[in-house]
Amino acid sequence: MAAQRRYSIRARLLALALLPLVLVLPLLGLVLLVWGNDALDRLLITKVRSDLAVAQGYFERVQAEVGGGTRAAAGSHALVQPLQQGRLDGVPALLAAARAEHGLEFLNLLAPDGRLLARETGLVADGPAMPLLVADASGALASVAVIEAARFAEIAPQLSPRLGIPLLPTQNAAPTQRAREDRALVLVARAPVLDEAGRLLGHLQGGVLLNRNLGFIDHLNQIVYPEGALPAGSLGTATLFLDDVRVSTNVRLFGGSEDRAIGTRVSREVRDAVLGRGGTWLARAFVVNDWYVSAYEPLADGGGQRVGMLYVGFLERPFVRIKTAVLAGIAIVFFAVMALAAWVSLRWARTIFKPLERMTRTMGRVEAGEGAARVGPLAGRPDELTALAGHLDHLLDTVDDKTRALQRWGEELDHKVAERTAELEAAQARLLRSEKLATVGQLTASIAHEVNNPIAVIQGNLDLARELLGAAAAPAAAELRLIDQQVERMRLIVTQLLQYARPGDYAGYVEPVDVPQLLQDCLVLLARPLQAGGVTVQQQLHSGRAAAINRQELQQVLINLIANAQQAMPDGGLLTAALDDWDDANGRPLGLRLRLQDSGPGVPAALRERLFQPFVTGRRDGTGLGLWISRSLVERYGGELKLQPSETGACFELLLRSEAR
Repeated sequence: MAAQRRYSIRARLLALALLPLVLVLPLLGLVLLVWGNDALDRLLITKVRSDLAVAQGYFERVQAEVGGGTRAAAGSHALVQPLQQGRLDGVPALLAAARAEHGLEFLNLLAPDGRLLARETGLVADGPAMPLLVADASGALASVAVIEAARFAEIAPQLSPRLGIPLLPTQNAAPTQRAREDRALVLVARAPVLDEAGRLLGHLQGGVLLNRNLGFIDHLNQIVYPEGALPAGSLGTATLFLDDVRVSTNVRLFGGSEDRAIGTRVSREVRDAVLGRGGTWLARAFVVNDWYVSAYEPLADGGGQRVGMLYVGFLERPFVRIKTAVLAGIAIVFFAVMALAAWVSLRWARTIFKPLERMTRTMGRVEAGEGAARVGPLAGRPDELTALAGHLDHLLDTVDDKTRALQRWGEELDHKVAERTAELEAAQARLLRSEKLATVGQLTASIAHEVNNPIAVIQGNLDLARELLGAAAAPAAAELRLIDQQVERMRLIVTQLLQYARPGDYAGYVEPVDVPQLLQDCLVLLARPLQAGGVTVQQQLHSGRAAAINRQELQQVLINLIANAQQAMPDGGLLTAALDDWDDANGRPLGLRLRLQDSGPGVPAALRERLFQPFVTGRRDGTGLGLWISRSLVERYGGELKLQPSETGACFELLLRSEAR
């Protein structure tokens, strides 16, 4: 039964309707969410790659400006003329003016052999030789260079305070023993100073210090991330690294401080990828105190050595919120559509499995015995299920008609079989009774012959003794009466035996008998013993039909039954006589029914099956012939005498026909 319910048509239809929605659509939704998440991540990476390209372009433009400014200052006639004349006193002022004009942070004059001759702060006597520091001596493009603090103090002592950056503890950074970063990260260019004839008069060395260059980094950040370029409050950042240390940045320190994160370090993973392997980092990265969508590119010096990094990135959290909201919106819309589709599918499935379940329930009711159960009309437009329900009802009507016909034929056959069985049993009973009568007749004739003669001798001698003794017999009068009674009893037994053995010799003529009147006559005859025994008679006479039977024989039967009831109630009781009509199963009148119900102890269970057999009695002084003879008398005229079940006492039912059989 459990398996049947598990794989019912309802479950299968629901599975067919919901399986694509419950399994396939959620899987597609998951794929869509994963793809959407990945697509948004790729968009962010594409965005930060383009940001890095803008930052790189600006950085290269600054390199070109530094190189171009240095070369323009080197070609200045105001600088060439003093050098040709050997007058260097006014050179520091010229260097200061040229530096300011071309947006440089330092500009120095070098001798043709590379010795430092003058700074904007003054002439340098016996100046040290300056390294080339650039990729090409033409000065067309400034190079990135890392200069030790002492050497940089010789180049631009006014900028030395911007060095000496203390290293701050940074999460995920590579371990280091350093506490400060004292080196300088610079953009430096070198241009020759030539006279009209093309003779080398010296070199100009110009550049920009990138350490703590907040104007440079803020301008770069403004170019890459102008106001309104990032949605939802995201923050764009830019940073220059010397090795893995932030030397110029607009990233703020921990806890929302307004101080810049100069002196913090990049994570080990990014350091290894960019500085170690020379790659470009395009991914999310942990920057100081939060996650950023980041782009890192290595910075190389004139010799191609990786000495730092250029970084741009923006805060990831606002984009995560946007992405989460977008994906959640997609998921909500998707699942709303899925729920609507599921509801529509269930509605359609109900139009299929509901009629089928209705048919199934109808078949179950029919199997349970409710033959009138039908599917009935189905709601909705006519379709194949409606036609199937109609065919099923028609089939059930046909089966019901055939079943009723079979039941009717079966009942008729059972009735005929019962009638034939009853007739056969009656015939067998008559045959058995005839055989018993023949046997008993022979035995009775012998007993009557053998017993009647001694009885006559006893009775004759008893009468002779009375005559001879006369008054002398008075002392034995009681004993003589007892002998008379016993002799009379013996004659009665012999007579009853002969009456049963040869009923034709004792049968009377049949006449219509008024049973209520005859019952009253019997009660009058037995009034004294009934009254003496304390027996009350209650009559319920509801039939006016007459019985076709011999009056004297019926009276004998009634007196026998009433006397038995009186003897069954020695301490008194109630005798109920109920008379009503007797009809067959079709209502045709057969005769009348008389029930005699006493309130005595009833018939013992051991005697009920043999109660109507001869010589069976429950009393010590009984002969056991009364009920046997009474039943024989009634059955002689087509009636019946039987013991009916009763809660109290004994109930004898007497069926008498209106027409003798």
